[in-house]
Amino acid sequence: MSDFFLELYSEEIPHGLQISARNQLKDLILKELTDHNIKFKQFNIYSTPKRLVAYVDKVALEQKIPAQEVKGPKVGCNDQALEGFLRSRSAEKKDLIKKDTDKGEFYFVKLPAKSLFTKDILSQKLPSILQSINWKKSMRWSNHDCFWGRPLKSILCLLDNKVLDFKYHHFTSSNLTYINGPFEDKEQKVKNFKDYNKILEKNKIELDHEKREIKIKNELEKILKKNKCSTELNTSLVEEVTNLVETPVVLKGKFNEEYLVLPDELLNLTMVNHQRYFPMKLEHENKLTNNFLFVANNFDQKNLITKGNEKVIDARLSDAKFFWDKNKRQNLVKQVTKLNSIVFYQKLGTIYDKTQRTRQLASLIADTIGANKEDTEIAASISKSDLVSDLVGEYPELQGVIGKYFAVEQGFSKEIANAIQDHYLPLGPSGKVPKEKISISVAIADKIDTLVGFFGIDEKPSSSKDPFALRRACLGVLRLITENKVSLSLKEILNNSKNLYLTQKHKITNEKVIEDLFLFFIERFKVNLKDKGLRLDITNSVLDNNRSDDFYGIFKNINDLTKCLKKQEGGDAISIYKRSKNILEQSVDINEELFGNPNNVLFQHPCEDEIMIKLNEVRDYFTTPSRLRDNEKSIVLLSELKPMMDNFFENVKVNDDNQQVKKNRLELLTLLCKTFEKFTDFSKLDGS
Repeated sequence: MSDFFLELYSEEIPHGLQISARNQLKDLILKELTDHNIKFKQFNIYSTPKRLVAYVDKVALEQKIPAQEVKGPKVGCNDQALEGFLRSRSAEKKDLIKKDTDKGEFYFVKLPAKSLFTKDILSQKLPSILQSINWKKSMRWSNHDCFWGRPLKSILCLLDNKVLDFKYHHFTSSNLTYINGPFEDKEQKVKNFKDYNKILEKNKIELDHEKREIKIKNELEKILKKNKCSTELNTSLVEEVTNLVETPVVLKGKFNEEYLVLPDELLNLTMVNHQRYFPMKLEHENKLTNNFLFVANNFDQKNLITKGNEKVIDARLSDAKFFWDKNKRQNLVKQVTKLNSIVFYQKLGTIYDKTQRTRQLASLIADTIGANKEDTEIAASISKSDLVSDLVGEYPELQGVIGKYFAVEQGFSKEIANAIQDHYLPLGPSGKVPKEKISISVAIADKIDTLVGFFGIDEKPSSSKDPFALRRACLGVLRLITENKVSLSLKEILNNSKNLYLTQKHKITNEKVIEDLFLFFIERFKVNLKDKGLRLDITNSVLDNNRSDDFYGIFKNINDLTKCLKKQEGGDAISIYKRSKNILEQSVDINEELFGNPNNVLFQHPCEDEIMIKLNEVRDYFTTPSRLRDNEKSIVLLSELKPMMDNFFENVKVNDDNQQVKKNRLELLTLLCKTFEKFTDFSKLDGS
């Protein structure tokens, strides 16, 4: 047993590509070791921006394969199949043996015992392993054909403390690694992995990305605690900076206090997204300070790295403040007409057209849910005004957020300002949902307008593509409705939206736009409920027996029914229906159609009369409008038939010899099933 060690040294690879390559290399090498039954104690993969390293501890150098008899094709097969078998086993025709098996006579060959050497397998397989790594983006150096995440510079490969020879494009494996000097890479000879680690340690390089991440987290938290700041860290940023450095050093920088007048979101975006800095927020006051932390790739003995980063952030924040001071004074209402210069979509007009449609649709929704109509219309009108600002041009991620701050600066109410930011929400299945009525009205209207527009010109999502994020918009509407308990007629809103497009002289080429969109909502609704853990059979049962387009009402109904069916009464109701339905489906010899009209004159057993009386009571209750009915009471009423039906099935012969009596009893069961189906589609429910 010995060690295998591979280092791929390159120019600095971005963190995303690095993580992907690290995972791929691990899977590819592990597959070869497993496929060739090469035993080993432990397998680790490491990376820095410049190094991709695989290390296999105590790997077997030789694999002994015992003699074996291998089954081939059937005797009488074509020559091509036989030759292929012989070729795959490195055998000749004289080595063939014929043997009888349960499935006929087959060819066999006896393979002698042999030894395979790990060095031969790896030297043969490593070039194809490296070639198999799939880079989202890659580069090559000079006129060479070797493509890598960033230009590859050398390959170090050792097995049992000796160079494992193989070629990959213009590279030949060696025992050399490189350490960055002041001006060029310094060449270092490596004896083994232990020696390699000593070389890196001496040069303050941390190879293990997991240890590097722990070190960075600890240093960040230590400085934050010392400065009485929140220790809550951006985990994705920590992961990113971990893969940007080899020698992690956490440093503290400072910017001018005058920039603290900028919105926190703008400061955070500049520091986090643009500069990979960690903002410092006072723990008790929840307020940003004019300090930040960053992870450097070297020690800052002369304070030059810190000063350089401070100059960069100062320049960025200076630009941001200039745009902020300029844009916050520009009247949002007057900016609305400038939206005519931004095309929403070629066949759907400009952003200005969209805001006008959204305004009218939001007003209708506001009327339905009890929001202030005038304020809703104002919010919808100026909801996109920040798109023409310099700040959003520079920081597109802050659309809506910047608009909210502009609105506050210009004296608009808090509710209107919030609606400008919140109308883009929710941003996903777990994203925040706005709770204020004006925000809800504008958010629903904006998304419905988008859905009707794209469905209207037949730009629907396919199974694999959704370029306009229509699934997300649909889910957003459903979440806004259900999580805010909003009851409204979706079809009415969709029709109004369609008419607003027609009023603006836009062509709706899809004549079934409302029908298609409603079905789209139903499908997304089912997916959403399934993700929430609700039973699909109950969802289908309610939806297939439902003519309502009030999705909150449907959602409430499904929730209520789910709770009811978990109880004993629910199980009883399902079992009554299923048993009755099974008998009806088995009675195929009835030539006449069953309508559910039993004649009580033909009843011969007292339980038949009892069932009929109870069914009439239930049917009477079901004539009450559904909004006034109680699901729990409905289930209880249906379950009360259980003892009567048990008595019926035990003491009454449904398939009576008298055809009139038989048909009458089947009519009674048909009436029972139809009564149950008035409540929900029991045929869709699982249960005994």
